Amino acid sequence: MLHILLLAAALAYLTPFFWLVCASFKRPGDVFRYAFLPWGHLRDLTLNNFAVLFQRERFARWLLNSIFIASLQTILVVTFSSLGGFALARYNFAGKRLLMILMLATMLLPGVVLLSGTMDLMLRLGWVNSYKAIVIPGAVSVFGTFLFRQAMLGVPDELLQAGRVDGCSELRLWWEVALPIVRPMTGAFTLLSFAASWNGYLWPSIMLQDEAKFTLPMGLAGMIGLPGMDNEYGALMAGTLLGILPVAILFFILQRDFVAGLATGAIKG
Repeated sequence: MLHILLLAAALAYLTPFFWLVCASFKRPGDVFRYAFLPWGHLRDLTLNNFAVLFQRERFARWLLNSIFIASLQTILVVTFSSLGGFALARYNFAGKRLLMILMLATMLLPGVVLLSGTMDLMLRLGWVNSYKAIVIPGAVSVFGTFLFRQAMLGVPDELLQAGRVDGCSELRLWWEVALPIVRPMTGAFTLLSFAASWNGYLWPSIMLQDEAKFTLPMGLAGMIGLPGMDNEYGALMAGTLLGILPVAILFFILQRDFVAGLATGAIKG
């Protein structure tokens, strides 16, 4: 009975996704005519929506922009967060407690409150309409640092001391000893960071002005109401479907680490 209930809940959650997939292959006049697939007229299904997407819009450019920004930002935030978490967990230094309190205090501030100050800083640096304004502010995460700190507390001191005796540098201890032990947390945070960067809309829409530099969410949002796109809901759905695929693929790659990382965090919490 429990499995039946879980299956029903899963189908309910996946219903919008099923509708999106079906709408991506429908003709413009059939998008809202049939709930899902026109079972009696399956030959009416078409790939024209995808052709329209790549012919009329800079979809390929937007897709590459999002992949570049999300990948680079994820690499940076995972690297810096793991380094910060390793330092907070394994070293004792003056002002450590005060630093942690200040870092936690910043998490109480809503992100919207910081928009005006961050935008003024980007203007002074001359980074407006550049990827630096998107990637660099998002390269540091207090949440990620504390997430890795909790995970790094489980690294045995004996392994670190043995590594130091063998001549390992502190960076090598972080890379070859600590990171492999907290791999589940690394996978979980990597997925969360990539998805957050990939789906980001507000800050990129403020900073990026050149259409050729738009990310995928910005490009898809800009397609709504464009001349010639009034009835091209199928193309919009096709673009949304392709936009979901990178995150879905990364999830399936990191699924085991993601689940294990969340479970580890729940136990330690």
